[in-house]
Amino acid sequence: MRAIIFFLLVSIMWSCNSEDSVRFTVDKGDGIFLTQPVSFNLAKAEETKINIQEPMVLFQEIGKEEVEVPFQINQDENKIWFVPITGKNSDEPLKYTLRNGVASFKADSGISEKKQDGSLQLNFQNKPAVSYRYEMTYPPEGVDSIFKKSGYIHPIITPKGDTLTRIQPNDHYHHYGLWGPWTHTQVDGERVDFWNLGDGMGTVLFKEFKNTEAGDVYASFTATQEHIDLKTKEEPQVALNEDIQVKLWNLNRPDRYMFDYTSEFSSPLEKGILFEAYRYGGGLGLRFNERWKADNCSVLTSEGNDRLTADGTNAKWCIVSGEASDGKGTNGILFMSHPKNRNHPEPMRIWPIDANGGRGDMFFEFCPIRHEEWKIEPNKRYELNYRMVVFDGTLNAEEAEAYWQSFAKENQIELINK
Repeated sequence: MRAIIFFLLVSIMWSCNSEDSVRFTVDKGDGIFLTQPVSFNLAKAEETKINIQEPMVLFQEIGKEEVEVPFQINQDENKIWFVPITGKNSDEPLKYTLRNGVASFKADSGISEKKQDGSLQLNFQNKPAVSYRYEMTYPPEGVDSIFKKSGYIHPIITPKGDTLTRIQPNDHYHHYGLWGPWTHTQVDGERVDFWNLGDGMGTVLFKEFKNTEAGDVYASFTATQEHIDLKTKEEPQVALNEDIQVKLWNLNRPDRYMFDYTSEFSSPLEKGILFEAYRYGGGLGLRFNERWKADNCSVLTSEGNDRLTADGTNAKWCIVSGEASDGKGTNGILFMSHPKNRNHPEPMRIWPIDANGGRGDMFFEFCPIRHEEWKIEPNKRYELNYRMVVFDGTLNAEEAEAYWQSFAKENQIELINK
């Protein structure tokens, strides 16, 4: 497949007719262009000495008309985020004007966040899409309470309403939707396992929310989680502090949404912690729904590997898809690893097609320590970044590469003074 060069080139043009507006273009690049979030740095407007300030209105030039485009301001980044309107498949740059003023309409993106029944829901099309469980979940009656847990993502629901994740399957009660505990670790020379809860060595639990946010373009939260070592003699100790940031994006299409998953972590221990090389651990892992088996679930990676060959290989991205709940069509998730992640392209753990007694249940993981250990130094910050596109229908390799190219490359900005 021809390599797709996809980048966002933002060039600023000082309007000759107004002192309160700034014009810029978004270059589609050479290759397939998919609607996804674009950022514009407000500092660039300040450099042109144009006085742009809230309230602001963003317009996209479509033909001879200007169409208002919803946007969301990230104060920490000093950026606005928006999703371009795309129609004809043209290579011409998209043109925008940002000016002072009040929007003439209220966008209804269906993006929001709310807490309900112990979970924080990020909503798409006014329906739950991605939920984070912050209250404790206990195992089914008759199962050891050692398997209780908080701090995981479930359910992940497609736009049409299919649930893709699963928790507490009776073959692995410690599996919790989308989560990322470290498995074989060493704390002061002692092995501690934060993944296999039944061993009683460790666990990962929610501590607190740092922030939540929702607007016309995205909804997000940042949650603090503690990796707790249960093997210490006197009392449990925190071996790893982790901030999970999840951001759900509106792609302006009914059959797909996208969300980012960032894990930032550090160890407060005097000697840090060692992540041993192992086929499971960290990154992010996802146990898929019980519907998908060997005969109705497929895998395709950026390197061309499938369900039979992908396990243990490295990839930039991986598409996991399977049969929809009504038996009509398919749905799934595109997983992307950021180039700054450790061991990128990243190793994967993908269950073999005869997993779990030959049923072929589906489990996927980006596993940065699969082939090489990772020493976490005390009080040093580390970060892993992932992006996922949840879709109904199909998503092909060319689209997956275009999504990844946009995720991998920052906007290139060029000032043009008029």
